[in-house]
Amino acid sequence: MSFTVLIPARLASSRLPGKVLLPIAGLPMIEWVRRCALASGAERVVVAADDAEILAAVRAHGGEVILTHPSHTCGSERLAEAVQVLGLAADEIIVNLQGDEPQMPAALIHTVAAALAADADLAVATAAVPLTRWEDLVDPHAVKVVLNAAGDALYFSRAPIPWHRDQYPLPEDAGLPDGRHWRHLGLYAYRAGFLQDYARWPRSPLETLESLEQLRILERGWRIRVCCSDVIPPIGVDTPADLARVRAAFSTHKECSA
Repeated sequence: MSFTVLIPARLASSRLPGKVLLPIAGLPMIEWVRRCALASGAERVVVAADDAEILAAVRAHGGEVILTHPSHTCGSERLAEAVQVLGLAADEIIVNLQGDEPQMPAALIHTVAAALAADADLAVATAAVPLTRWEDLVDPHAVKVVLNAAGDALYFSRAPIPWHRDQYPLPEDAGLPDGRHWRHLGLYAYRAGFLQDYARWPRSPLETLESLEQLRILERGWRIRVCCSDVIPPIGVDTPADLARVRAAFSTHKECSA
């Protein structure tokens, strides 16, 4: 199986400015992300950056990087431009790995790519892990996904879904409502041609309401296969506390997880 990992990376960040360049165990964060991608078995790994500082940092460690326009509203749109710049074939499998995920397991990157390779009619795949804590269920930063019987996404939301109608309101110490709950991970595999179509579509009503770019895909009637994993990776880096946690982890284990 052949696939390319594209890593969208922007310098601006409201909660942690310049985070993709912040040092972790002697390397900028973006370099750890790139090494995780390389460990996944990808044929090619390219960083799609919006700033010359990121270009310089990636090139300093021998990585491939291209400059993309800073006006993109989401990572998928940035990747669509990267696909054009790189001249990738329409049927090529592209994995979108966020630039703030230095602890994403390489095996999970490979898994979402394999989901597309196994189904020629599938254009998009993503990943999810079990959601086990009440705090995550009600946290709007923890995106929830509900699946159909085939393993495709029915809906993504920042709200606590699914919800048992007879268990509301639920006290915080009562545990999760009945049913299987899944937390969505921001890891995607696309066909390169589909990314071009996606970038041409206007933002959808549900996408705008929830601020979730994947809802643009569902509202257009496309399937999103969800690869469920019981191996729960650490969350990405969004805050100074996240950065401290990752730095502590890499101080004792200076490599990407398998």
